[in-house]
Amino acid sequence: MHEGQRNRVMQLPPQLDEKFKQLLSRYPVKRSALIPMMVYAQDEFGYLGDEILDEIATRLDLQKVQVEETLAYYSMLRRKPAGRYHIQVCTNISCMLRGGNELYAHVQKRLGIGNREVSESGTFSLEEVECMGACTGAPAIQVNYDFHENLDPDKVDAILEQLEAGKVPKPVPVISGALHERNKDEVVVISKRFGIPDAKKIDAYLKNDGYKALKKALTQMTPDAIIEEVKKSNLRGRGGAGFPTGMKWAFIPKDSPKPKYVLCNADESEPGTSKDRPLMELDPHQLIEGMVIAGRAIGSHQGYIYIRGEYRYLLDIMDVALAEAYAKNFVGKNIQGAGFDFEISTHTGAGAYECGEESALMESLEGKRGYPRIKPPFPATVGLYGCPTVINNAETLSTIPAIINGGGEWYAGLGVPKNGGTRLYSISGHVNKPGIYELPLGYPLRKLIYDVAGGMRNGKKLKAVIPGGSSCPLLSAEEIDVPMDYDSVAKIGSMLGSGGTVIMDEDTCMVDMARRIMHFYAHESCGWCIPCREGTTWLRKMLDRFHEGAGREEDIPLIDELSKNMLGRTFCALGDAAALPTISIVKKWRNEFEEHLSGKCRHKAADDVLAVAH
Repeated sequence: MHEGQRNRVMQLPPQLDEKFKQLLSRYPVKRSALIPMMVYAQDEFGYLGDEILDEIATRLDLQKVQVEETLAYYSMLRRKPAGRYHIQVCTNISCMLRGGNELYAHVQKRLGIGNREVSESGTFSLEEVECMGACTGAPAIQVNYDFHENLDPDKVDAILEQLEAGKVPKPVPVISGALHERNKDEVVVISKRFGIPDAKKIDAYLKNDGYKALKKALTQMTPDAIIEEVKKSNLRGRGGAGFPTGMKWAFIPKDSPKPKYVLCNADESEPGTSKDRPLMELDPHQLIEGMVIAGRAIGSHQGYIYIRGEYRYLLDIMDVALAEAYAKNFVGKNIQGAGFDFEISTHTGAGAYECGEESALMESLEGKRGYPRIKPPFPATVGLYGCPTVINNAETLSTIPAIINGGGEWYAGLGVPKNGGTRLYSISGHVNKPGIYELPLGYPLRKLIYDVAGGMRNGKKLKAVIPGGSSCPLLSAEEIDVPMDYDSVAKIGSMLGSGGTVIMDEDTCMVDMARRIMHFYAHESCGWCIPCREGTTWLRKMLDRFHEGAGREEDIPLIDELSKNMLGRTFCALGDAAALPTISIVKKWRNEFEEHLSGKCRHKAADDVLAVAH
């Protein structure tokens, strides 16, 4: 339905009206503005009522049903009002290991409301949420969009008391664990500006080698030469799959008559992972510079930074940095007089882990539900709006300036063969010094735990490690003598993934860990394909029952069989992500499942807390 066919249904506040106009100017297809429009409208009104949905549909030439069916997919969008202060408590794996369940139970009791309920006064609403990217500062909560980390019940009470008094407590200024005393083994490349005063501002960036690589790429290198340098670096995708970046760029057809796009995947939603957040918060210009160089390499003139909805404050930081970059002509038309044009816009998600998958991200950016696409065709030929597209993780793109400045061979030499350079590890769980550390590829896992992260908290024994985010098969304490690079970790049956390294001590119930991981994937499954939709649901129910002491002996092989039946049978990797850790837990800690047949768990205190929290 076109704008002229019906009248506007409401008068928008001027600031929101202007934001809508800006959003419409960012995309070649109107519908792409749908999800950001709904997010900003919800920020303004507290929820998405019929009037504003009608208005959005009108502006985008959509039917209201198209708006509503998209809205229903994203967990952060709501049709009913929340409290003035919306309290979100994370209970995913990193937070769970540091007391997230206890914290959630405490907040429920303190506020007198349950999950997705609003207090009688309308002051508070409460929601138990999946990983929100605060893993190294666990346990954590969000108040509206503000992060509060490293909490306990007393600290939460102090926050709630301030809110009740009408005062908004200061949020965490920087993700916990990103700024710390450097370990002697750290090799600082992409985190070198962390901690520099005003590092997020362009003047500080320019004083510390900022945009030197872009000038070099524009004036001294051809697009092919840029790609060859990235190939030499042995840089592999830092989002999880580890695909060679230079090779991905080389797949883009040079002679395509269609526009080409560069997409930054900053939808960091893998439990245990929080390394893209400081890259955008502390050094946003590094990411911008990497994107412009990528655009130059593949002949693209438009880039989008897709930022997960829970990182709403980072959207503002990136927008300010982009405005600075435009003002100094590092983005925009005829960049630095070199005759190359490249535009960048930010784009917000709205709560969907599935949108971290590259084809689902493109669907979401096009204003639709984040359903994965069947491949082939691949994004390099048929991507965003059906055009050639490169999609790289925020850490991958942030690495590009260093490679151009120092050379591909130098960067490759920091790592091990076929695994070039450094990467950021988000280390969380039962260690003394959780944090985000930059280490070379091939760094020993044992040293990462005991030297870098300070060893096990309270002198406990190590039981298990998730090496690269919740989708990875778990390693036992006997398997930690492995170099942390893609190939070495794969050889022992796991994955380096996103670098989200979660450490568990001897008191961890592995049945509970399997249950919590499966809750996440059942919650985040888009439902598009049957093996994932039904498999995660049934596994969640079985693991819940097992952990509650009502499991049967025949359930143990059945859990394993159901998991294996998901492998390789889904449109995207979410089914595999749910299956792989479950298979590893059943295989390596089968004895704990057998112990639960008696109806008792060795970790009874955790059981009692879980019963209260849920």
